[in-house]
Amino acid sequence: MPKEGRYRVRRDRVQALLTLALLNIFVLVAGVVAQDVIASRPPETMPYPVAHAEEAPDPATSDAEPVDPDRLADKLDDRMSDSGIDDGLYAYVVDAETGQELFARDETGVAVPASTTKLVTAVATLHAVGPGEHITTEVVQGSAPDEVVLVGAGDSTLTEEVEPGAYPRPATMEELAESTAHKLSAAGVDSVSLGYDDSLYPGSDMAPGWKQGYVDEGSTATVHALMLDGGRVYKEQNYSQRVGDPPLAAAQAFARRLEAVGITVEGAPSPVRAPDGAEAVASVDSPPISALVEKMMLDSDNVMAEVLARQVALAEGEEPSFGGASAAVHAVMEELGIPDVHVEDASGLSVNNRITPEALVDLLLLASGDEHPDLHAVLSGLPTAHFTGTLDDRYSDYSQSAAGAGLIRAKTGTLNGVSTLAGLAYDAEGRLMVFAFMANDPAAQGSTLDTFATVLAECGC
Repeated sequence: MPKEGRYRVRRDRVQALLTLALLNIFVLVAGVVAQDVIASRPPETMPYPVAHAEEAPDPATSDAEPVDPDRLADKLDDRMSDSGIDDGLYAYVVDAETGQELFARDETGVAVPASTTKLVTAVATLHAVGPGEHITTEVVQGSAPDEVVLVGAGDSTLTEEVEPGAYPRPATMEELAESTAHKLSAAGVDSVSLGYDDSLYPGSDMAPGWKQGYVDEGSTATVHALMLDGGRVYKEQNYSQRVGDPPLAAAQAFARRLEAVGITVEGAPSPVRAPDGAEAVASVDSPPISALVEKMMLDSDNVMAEVLARQVALAEGEEPSFGGASAAVHAVMEELGIPDVHVEDASGLSVNNRITPEALVDLLLLASGDEHPDLHAVLSGLPTAHFTGTLDDRYSDYSQSAAGAGLIRAKTGTLNGVSTLAGLAYDAEGRLMVFAFMANDPAAQGSTLDTFATVLAECGC
């Protein structure tokens, strides 16, 4: 199928999402709370500089002139020649409205994608599972009358107690303990033994291509169906030190909360298998899948990516392991007509993953169109340059990419010798482009790819 017109994108829809991001800027600058207008807001964002907010462009008009591919190529070629990246540089840029190819450099070459793999995970999860679904953590009756079992289902955002203003609002052990205590007390039970069931995920807790250092440095935890705060020691830090036994830490937190509401827990929590068909005592639901996808994208949360991919596996009838999740994601990509995607994990930490720039662009185009409205959270989850998520400290006034601040929304990716960036950018005339830049080279740096994206934003082409 020809590249041009492969996906016809509703620019007004994409424009509305980007305009909403700019509206968020003004809301934050002015200090106005507008929860009835802004349905979701990412946590822990940097305050956006007032100067940038004042200089933000008007939303794109429908009559913005199309980009001249030759003029854009002149500018990008010059910037790439000065980048210091000799080999392993891949790029693809298209017009968002028409799908016309505007720039291509080895666009069908397979490259290590790093965390832009999460675009694949996001699309697969929203399509296979659905944006409105939840992950439910249960407490069930154990094999003995005085035993309850905490059963993990893959909600890595489960936390002990919620903090005011947290978004998305996670399920808590506090709520689960209160519901459990209410049910137990009604049955005249005030003392229990506590088991915990982490058996949902078979196989290895680390993916092919992972290094032990990823866990040691806090980039991820070992992957479990039962965990608290993604296995973090310090839940407010994305790249926190991780606990050695995430399921046990979760069970211990639940025991503390049961004790706090008057239920005595006899002995220490112990690993068990919940009886088949066990009666549910209490349950709590995660935020909706769409909110989890947005947070996964904004923060580049590696653990959340892996548990979301296991939800894809369950929806597709595969076992919720690394291998089963990969097979399920590949099946969804085939169903959606996205070729040239090979993933062995969902987060992009695996050096075995391979994706083309063209595939990344096609995923963004797919998420932007009317045919798959269930995928729109992919776009709303993209970090905004020098404002939110993994781009909050990039495109600063002191960088070579400052002109792109607020005009670029993109997913980042970084490993040793790998840097990737894929997203959306308005040019100086208000024309929207979709892009993917990938560098597999020892000289690869995110700041370099930022300058490529800024070329798009500056271009009056």
